[in-house]
Amino acid sequence: MTTIEKRVHEIKEDLDFFEDELQKYEYIIDLGKKLEELDSQYKVAENIVHGCTSQVWLICERKEDKLFFKGTSDAVIVKGLVYIILKIFSDSTIEELKEADMDIVYELGLSEVITPNRQSGVIGMMKKIKEYALKA
Repeated sequence: MTTIEKRVHEIKEDLDFFEDELQKYEYIIDLGKKLEELDSQYKVAENIVHGCTSQVWLICERKEDKLFFKGTSDAVIVKGLVYIILKIFSDSTIEELKEADMDIVYELGLSEVITPNRQSGVIGMMKKIKEYALKA
């Protein structure tokens, strides 16, 4: 099991703890409150994630052979989704990110909790992460 797969598994366990969708939804919102504030200098067009209903910014920093991601959104539920995506993919090697099966996030079962538009935003975030890895 890869590091990314382990992280997905851990988050799925956390989400599965809640019995109904509303509790999961509230949990995701609470996760968003843990996001570090993203400096306004990074809230520019080149860092916008396409495919999201709300605005999402995602940046990448490289430290040796690992990539670290930071991001935010202007919507509270999406901030929680950003938090989850960053938790899964940040602090991974470039090789892990290149090889990662981005469909793995479907294992989280977020489709029960978030709208199809939000789901396409999650896909957009993962595509941007993959782009960063391929460029690194």
